Amino acid sequence: MQAIKDLTDGMEFDSQFLVVAATKGVTNQGRTYLNLTLQDSTGTMEAKKWDLEEGDETTFQAGNVVSLRGAALDYRGHLQIKVYDAEPLSLDQIDVTRFVPSAPVPEKVLEDELRGDIDSLQDGDLKTLTKYLLNQHKSAYLTYPAAVRNHHNFASGLLYHSVCMARLAKKICELYPNVNRDYVVAGALLHDLGKVIELSGPVATRYTDEGKLLGHISIMAGEIRIAAKELHITSETPMLLEHMILSHHSKPEFGSPVPPMTREAIVLAAIDDFDAKMNIVDKAEEGVAPGEWTDRVFALDNRPLYVPKYDSKSESK
Repeated sequence: MQAIKDLTDGMEFDSQFLVVAATKGVTNQGRTYLNLTLQDSTGTMEAKKWDLEEGDETTFQAGNVVSLRGAALDYRGHLQIKVYDAEPLSLDQIDVTRFVPSAPVPEKVLEDELRGDIDSLQDGDLKTLTKYLLNQHKSAYLTYPAAVRNHHNFASGLLYHSVCMARLAKKICELYPNVNRDYVVAGALLHDLGKVIELSGPVATRYTDEGKLLGHISIMAGEIRIAAKELHITSETPMLLEHMILSHHSKPEFGSPVPPMTREAIVLAAIDDFDAKMNIVDKAEEGVAPGEWTDRVFALDNRPLYVPKYDSKSESK
């Protein structure tokens, strides 16, 4: 089977792909066809299924995995798949990790680091809340992406993003001892936990109705308040943690109803933005040679990025 990254112009192949999106179109001659986005763990590619046959729309529903025969063809400088025929496969008979990109660090390694971060918390109420909330959604937290698109939109992306932020938090607290380490680490681990409700899962990820109507920030703030009542925590800890969640996007136009108003909330918002942007840059620069420019990156104010050659960076002798 051919992976998407290995397809070349003119290549005919038999392979299996996840259908990410499918929309119907009509040619100038009145014939219907399907615009498709197909995916495996190596990437995504646009595809066309011309001259629709009975059952094609069912076969190519978003979220299906299909066994497909087709060809890769150059169309205006970009490869596109021409689909000859396909049949759907049962998800319970295949390894879905073959069809979705995954975090660059194994899930087990990230889970061990997560456990260590939780165990390191010294504040009793904060540790109890953090452990309780993560256990409530453990399976999804370990496997969900952090977004539909933009940053960390791959399997275990939510876990990877959160653990990387916790790493940043610990380093920052070494430099700035007046920042409460426990709160920033807990905030890093919990800030996007609402995405396990906002998003549908790691395969063909979409926004749920609750996600569209409420958003992960308000969902998580509510989860903290409910958990605090169930755990009979009456200290200011839940309020401070709830504020960090509500403010971690910094501004109303980015989804936060309040700005960061504690040291820890300021740090959390900064490292969330930084880690997200670094992942966006990584994605934009994939396959771009040193000395070349990326395409425009919508999430970075629609500007392109230059990939330096670093000619002056020579090995010291």
